[in-house]
Amino acid sequence: MEIDYNLELRNAIDTLKRGKIMLYPTDTVWGIGCDATNFEAVQNIFTLKNREDSKAMICLVSDIEMLSEYIEVIPETAYNILKYANTPTTIIYDRPRRVSENLIAQDNSLAIRIVQKGFCGELLKRFKKPIVSTSANISGKPTPKVFQEIENEILKDVDYVVTLEREKTAAKPSSIIKLSTNGEVKIIR
Repeated sequence: MEIDYNLELRNAIDTLKRGKIMLYPTDTVWGIGCDATNFEAVQNIFTLKNREDSKAMICLVSDIEMLSEYIEVIPETAYNILKYANTPTTIIYDRPRRVSENLIAQDNSLAIRIVQKGFCGELLKRFKKPIVSTSANISGKPTPKVFQEIENEILKDVDYVVTLEREKTAAKPSSIIKLSTNGEVKIIR
């Protein structure tokens, strides 16, 4: 049976707009996601993953323009890192705004990655808001490398499972770099 790409996009967007959570292929690993501006949806992901609220999650955006809507000040260093990065790179920015407060770390920062390619990139462009992205595992358990390794507990508790890219083997997780507004750079992963 052929999978309808546009139908998958519509179903995923509908899931996000209804404040529900989905399982979807990102540019790195299979992720659990929701509308990053919806407090209850974010809380549902913490509950599903059995994860402490104090452990921050990553958000995905479609481009620099969307990033600038959700970060008060983008340090000049970020532009250079993003320009030269040749693998998925997540940057932790100070002073996020307009996202659910339960996504913001205790130090008033937020990890964001720009994704422009694949299903995930198209989804972000069409949804026009940031999407939460956290690995599709229970907190403390290994990150699944392929769709088939995702635990039934995750599969049954999400509201929608995207049917694309299930044969894809996960790339390694993104690099994570913390930038402070004063220009300090710290490699996290």
